[in-house]
Amino acid sequence: MAALRLRDPVTAVPGETAPVVWVLHDGKPGMASQALGLAEATGFPFIERQISGRAPWAWLPPQFWLAALRAVSTEAGPLQPPWPDLVIGCGRLSAMPALAIRRASAGRTFAAQVQDPRVGRNEFDLLFVPEHDRLRGPRTVVTRGAIHRVTAARLAEARLRFPRFAGLPRPILGVLIGGANRSYRLSLDRLAAIAEAIAGVLRAGGGSALVTPSRRTGAAGAALLRERLAGLPAEIWDGSGDNPYYAYLATADALLVTADSVSMISEAAATGKPVHILELAKNRWGGDGKFARFHATMREAGITRPFTGEIESWSYSPLDDTARAGKLLRGQVLARLAQRRYA
Repeated sequence: MAALRLRDPVTAVPGETAPVVWVLHDGKPGMASQALGLAEATGFPFIERQISGRAPWAWLPPQFWLAALRAVSTEAGPLQPPWPDLVIGCGRLSAMPALAIRRASAGRTFAAQVQDPRVGRNEFDLLFVPEHDRLRGPRTVVTRGAIHRVTAARLAEARLRFPRFAGLPRPILGVLIGGANRSYRLSLDRLAAIAEAIAGVLRAGGGSALVTPSRRTGAAGAALLRERLAGLPAEIWDGSGDNPYYAYLATADALLVTADSVSMISEAAATGKPVHILELAKNRWGGDGKFARFHATMREAGITRPFTGEIESWSYSPLDDTARAGKLLRGQVLARLAQRRYA
């Protein structure tokens, strides 16, 4: 059966009291960003609950948790009633607790999951998956890339919080560095080559660079970037203080993003600015099919181009899948509550 389309009409129920919403994630930035991004896009207030596995359940894959509500805990304690009207999860750790909440509420809790949960697919009310995952079905909403938290309002607010970036020499390059994963390798040699390429752009054309490594880049990788870009108009975030990530996106004239991160590429694509992909070596045994499909989709849509040593200029319509996904989810939740109220 076909997946739900993001252009499908949304039923809104005016004047309704906002539902109670829980957002579950495991604290990893990529998972948190997607779950919170969808929640924010609904316009509902929500309660964020970061979950962690408890022994002995944490020693088992989540699909084997027979008592999922006891298998996890939060800083506020266990997950317990009163149950929310809507629970949004992202990642493997949140899937079973979200379904357990839905079951414990006798189906009154609307369960939405970001990414393919690989368990209980037919039990979730809605699944939000990127196109390259290939999961389709009557309860599946397909997005081009990853859901995220980048909005025009958030970028404007970040620009105000970091006004000094606006005074940097232009053009400003926003450089988003990831790291190794199951599909890609990021060696120090490759990182050195990336740093030298950035330095070459700055020396040849002027401008400046705002560079943000990720946790996967590692301390040695971040130190190498600082060493190779020393003496140039480049700022490299050291992980301390207020995170300037959104300010980098807001201020940059063009973006360079390593190929390993669907999330960072999707976030960059929400700005409407040129997104250059920094290619990485592929793992021999890594499952690269999803990444290959994702990169092909983004290139064919005119959103990304491979970085060839020069900064190019092009335009495209910024990705707005997150906003449309949130609107669709909001409409379905309000419709469910209305049906319950008037049943």
